Amino acid sequence: MFRLFSYLSFLSFFLFLCFLPRFCFPARITPGQVTVITTDDHNAMWHSFNRFKEAEKGSHVSGMSELKKFFQRFGYLSIPDNQNDSFTDVFDAKFESAVILYQEKFGLPVTGKLDSETISAIMSPRCGVSDTGPKVHATKHFAYFYGSPRWERGSPMTLNYAFLPSNMIDYISLPEIRGVFRRSFSKWASVIPGDHGDGEPFDGVLGVLGHAFSPENGRFHLDEAETWAVDFGKVKSKVAVDLESVATHEIGHILGLAHSSVKEAVMYPSLKPRSKKADLKVDDVEGVQALYGSNPNFRYSSLLESEILLTSNRLETWIM
Repeated sequence: MFRLFSYLSFLSFFLFLCFLPRFCFPARITPGQVTVITTDDHNAMWHSFNRFKEAEKGSHVSGMSELKKFFQRFGYLSIPDNQNDSFTDVFDAKFESAVILYQEKFGLPVTGKLDSETISAIMSPRCGVSDTGPKVHATKHFAYFYGSPRWERGSPMTLNYAFLPSNMIDYISLPEIRGVFRRSFSKWASVIPGDHGDGEPFDGVLGVLGHAFSPENGRFHLDEAETWAVDFGKVKSKVAVDLESVATHEIGHILGLAHSSVKEAVMYPSLKPRSKKADLKVDDVEGVQALYGSNPNFRYSSLLESEILLTSNRLETWIM
């Protein structure tokens, strides 16, 4: 049972939250790591994927080997042993299978081609943890890390978190940052029992946003190079990233959730700049409750009502 997610002014025992410069980490992979990455026109390589639109089996497009590396990074493609650990620029049968798997995973039309919807999904901002593979246990929607790890430190249990004062954003006040994380933790705490060597390096604006670790590690780092925002009304940058949305997503990873295939869910891998997605959806709640059980004070009816209202508002806007 989680008795409380509490904030400490000193270094905590379990959860470490800090904003770190992009040169802090060696390029290596650590089990359980979650890396959030995002892109738009500022990321030249990902933006260049647009030229592969409408490619299909049998196509040969210069640079397609880089797109195959994208599919390999997120668990859809492996390097053939007979290619000396490199990819070709040919759209072969194996890559077609990878595209189909990607389309099925994200609810896209299954064409086996790099159609407009698929290319758009590929170029969207997203979290960098693998979507498939032996380290991820997937259900129909939500997913867990391999072995379904969770926090096991007695019951009731308190998870403390703290910020490293030497690694903070100087243009967002500490009370605002505390408020963001307090809200993000409380969203998860409200639905489960209770009262309530890193990896790839950071790479500048709209590259690697940050990374977190699955239970029971608890560390969570964010890239200081990003333009983090608490209120988009006060931050006009077109590449601003909502701090609360990323924090809520990463805390889900800290609790043991992997990526969901439900686009509306907090645990879905993608988040566009200047967009906000910080409220838990049914899929997020079902996933975390499968690990920890349900908070007796939580009622699905209120969550379902809010989702129905949101859907109704979207439909009304579309009709108008």
